[in-house]
Amino acid sequence: MRPLDWIVLVASLVSIIAYGLYRARGSNTVDRYLLAGKTMPWYAMALSIMATQASAITFISTTGQSYTDGMRFVQFYFGLPIAMVVLCATVVPVFHHTRVYTAYEYLENRFDSKTRALASIIFLAQRGLSAGLTIYAPGLVLSVILGWPERNTTMIMGATVVTYTVLGGIKAVTWSDVQQMGVIFLGLVLALITVIVLLPSSVSFADAVYLAGAAGRLNAVTTNFNWTDRYNIWSGVIGGCFLFLSYFGCDQSQVQRYLTGKSIAQSRLSLLFNAVAKIPMQFFILFIGAMVFVFYLFVQPPVVFQQRELARIRSTGRYEPLVRQYSEAFERRKQAALALVDAHHSGDPSAEGRQAAAYRAAQKDVDAARTEAARMVEAAGGEKGFSDTNYIFLSFVTRYLPTGIVGLVIAVIFAATMSASSGEINSLATVSVVDLYQRYFNRNASDHHYLMASRIATAFWGFYAVVFAGYAGRLGSLIVAVNKVGSLFYGSLLGCFTIAFLFPRVRGTAVFTGMLAGEAAIFATSWFTDISWLWYNVIGCVVVLATALAVTLATPQDR
Repeated sequence: MRPLDWIVLVASLVSIIAYGLYRARGSNTVDRYLLAGKTMPWYAMALSIMATQASAITFISTTGQSYTDGMRFVQFYFGLPIAMVVLCATVVPVFHHTRVYTAYEYLENRFDSKTRALASIIFLAQRGLSAGLTIYAPGLVLSVILGWPERNTTMIMGATVVTYTVLGGIKAVTWSDVQQMGVIFLGLVLALITVIVLLPSSVSFADAVYLAGAAGRLNAVTTNFNWTDRYNIWSGVIGGCFLFLSYFGCDQSQVQRYLTGKSIAQSRLSLLFNAVAKIPMQFFILFIGAMVFVFYLFVQPPVVFQQRELARIRSTGRYEPLVRQYSEAFERRKQAALALVDAHHSGDPSAEGRQAAAYRAAQKDVDAARTEAARMVEAAGGEKGFSDTNYIFLSFVTRYLPTGIVGLVIAVIFAATMSASSGEINSLATVSVVDLYQRYFNRNASDHHYLMASRIATAFWGFYAVVFAGYAGRLGSLIVAVNKVGSLFYGSLLGCFTIAFLFPRVRGTAVFTGMLAGEAAIFATSWFTDISWLWYNVIGCVVVLATALAVTLATPQDR
């Protein structure tokens, strides 16, 4: 990055953090520190909820996902609007009326203390891991920019996030999120405009869209049903709906957002805004990845986007032949793409069909060379199942975007991570203090004592996230990894809350048993089958329901 990029990056981040801390003044009680005194307007909650989802993983990994696999990932969000409407009608009013700090506090009122404790532990397990993945992404960015080890850059990012989260609490997090979403939207628009401007003068925007579609990069909807296919309309609508019901209804990192609302109506508006805006936003981000793919049709990309692993295989005897094969395949694809555009303009269907076939064949050759390069990385001592998906968009940004825009896009990535990880760490601290420490270890301390405990818990979970982030690079595509981690736990939580709202006869021991059975079923499915992780949420929820109802029928007097 050039000096102007650093100025833009630092100025953006400092202004965001300073504004958040300024708005967080007066967070000197537990209620204000954890729930902002229930003073948040709907638009602040809405943007904070969206920002919490739009981590650096979204920009680094989702664009790379579109580059390699097309836009099928957008189907993952098709169940979101349904989930939001259901939650607005059920969960939001219940949580507001019961005046709880956490979603799991409600479970003790409905069931018993052991159910609350189990749900809290499940949340802490999955969200702590997810926070590590979230912090790892900007550490990856710094590593590429500065050439430092990822461990060092991850620690720097973690320390930055923890500092302002500890100082400002949920108000600092929420108001910083509002600023961050403004930076994110601006950065996304500029990134798309830039990639379109960088295309060859002979390739129009319409041509770029056509070439992306011809290569299968605009395949937004897949209607075939397949249990092992991660992204199709069925897994998106059904599995995605269950996932988002769990995420927004049972995950404290999201529940805490709308618990800060002034009223039930304000909280509902924040969720409905996301129901309307999230899919278009995700589509837009994926579309940027598809346009980056078109850009690299005409500018040869590296055979491996991760420079450290590329350096690892350069010394091997197979590298030079592979690069020649890759360069030849790239040149064939480039010429085939230009010929396809000409055939498309000529209006000759037979010529267009021939050129499209040649274009796709050349793309397969390029993919084959990249696959062989990934095998070479593994053979040379790299990680198993190596993938450079997370480096594709980042490589494009740092090499080809104009001065100043690079700094802004990097600021977008940092801002997104700060919003997501700070919210996760704040919610982890809330559950640790309210559901475990205050409930089981120190029930009658002063408000100041619990405020300090919340700050200490925030620092602890920040440290935990940084430690786990050291393993995140081994998990492949970050956008897949973060959702898969959540899906290992969300189904059992959703089953528990579904019983709490819909089955008044079911008591604590039955649902506690059901949750244990649900987790066992999810992990068994993950270890012993190839079923897509989106279905884990459905499987876990169904097993919890079936087990709890069976236990209730077998022991009607269970309490």
